[in-house]
Amino acid sequence: MIELQFFARYRDALGSSGEQLAWTPELSTLQDLRQHLLARGEAWQVLAEPRLMCARNQELCALDTPLADGDEIAFFPPVTGG
Repeated sequence: MIELQFFARYRDALGSSGEQLAWTPELSTLQDLRQHLLARGEAWQVLAEPRLMCARNQELCALDTPLADGDEIAFFPPVTGG
C-alpha cells in the first residue's frame, strides 16, 4: 500500500486529506503515481500544476523518484512566506 496525503489547496480541491492506494509495479515512480491520479478525473487535475511539491517518506523529492510498497507520499503546493 501507498499512503497518500494531500495538503492545503490540494486537500480542499479533492475533499480529502489522504487515502491508501494499492502499490503495483506500474507505479514505479512518483510521476507514474501522479499520472494514475490525474486519470481519475477533473478534480484530480489540481495535481497537474507545474509547481507541485512532493515528499516521499517525509523527504522532499522529484517526480522521477522511485516508489515502493509501504511508501508515504505527500503532495502540497509551494509555500511562500513573508
